[in-house]
Amino acid sequence: MTGANGFIGSALTSYLVADRLHSVVAQSRIRNNQLAPSVESVATGNFDSNTDWQNALCGVEAVIHTAGMVHWPERDSPSTLARFRAVNLGGSVNLARQAAQAGVRRFVFISSIGVNGLYTEAGRPFKESDLPQPHNHYALSKFEAEQGLRQIATETTLEVVIVRPPLVYGAQAPGNFGALSRLLKLGCPMPFGSVKNLRSFVALDNLVHFIALCVTHPSAANQLFLVSDGHDLSTAEFVAGLRQSIGQSDRLVRVPVWILRAAAMLTGQSDSIERLCSNLQVDMNQASTLLGWQPPFAVAEGLRRAMRDGAA
Repeated sequence: MTGANGFIGSALTSYLVADRLHSVVAQSRIRNNQLAPSVESVATGNFDSNTDWQNALCGVEAVIHTAGMVHWPERDSPSTLARFRAVNLGGSVNLARQAAQAGVRRFVFISSIGVNGLYTEAGRPFKESDLPQPHNHYALSKFEAEQGLRQIATETTLEVVIVRPPLVYGAQAPGNFGALSRLLKLGCPMPFGSVKNLRSFVALDNLVHFIALCVTHPSAANQLFLVSDGHDLSTAEFVAGLRQSIGQSDRLVRVPVWILRAAAMLTGQSDSIERLCSNLQVDMNQASTLLGWQPPFAVAEGLRRAMRDGAA
């Protein structure tokens, strides 16, 4: 497990330990002494194309690769593309090549729905067969990593599984959801009452359950999956659901969408507001058809878990 200290990696490590069906080797940049006694902690230092994985991969049957560079102060400036590529492309391909050489059977790569694009047209959710349209440097580096991993799969016996989740929400979430949950807990009004879009989300616990299935299911080998909670919400419904889960009224202010977009343009936040106002739906039929998977937690339960004590 790479990125064992991260948002997804830590939850996945706990899940795999709890089911007692897997022995877990947890990788992080520095050694983690807070893991369960049954988890072997491995520190590898910086994660890039030069990382030596030989000791960490000894006796490993499957790699779940959650580590990567997501946030950077100037995320879309030209100078940052090389930084994203060094970690998300170079680091991932290096790990997969060494995994193949070590006899690892399967490599599960956590990518991003951003590889498909920034938004969907009404009634046309993203599918695995769609032409990729990565919309920023982060998404491009993830797409390039996918291509590199697929090439390794054709050259070796390594089975590669690629998972592209939409926004993942849960307790201790970093980034935009973490900031949103803090504002909601403070009771701040939200200006999204007029937003009538549809977006796919995935609860952390649903994603963890799906990734664990991808490790073992024979039909997951060399497949790409889009995954979600299976029930799309507008931004207004998402915010209202989060507030209701902690006993608050929705406190949504009906600001016209054109005003939100105009304000975002003036402040250089157009991409951020598009994520809140546009559609982004995914078709999870392939996960259901090939793997027989259905989200174990309903949206209401996922929202409740995301806002429970300890949420970021």
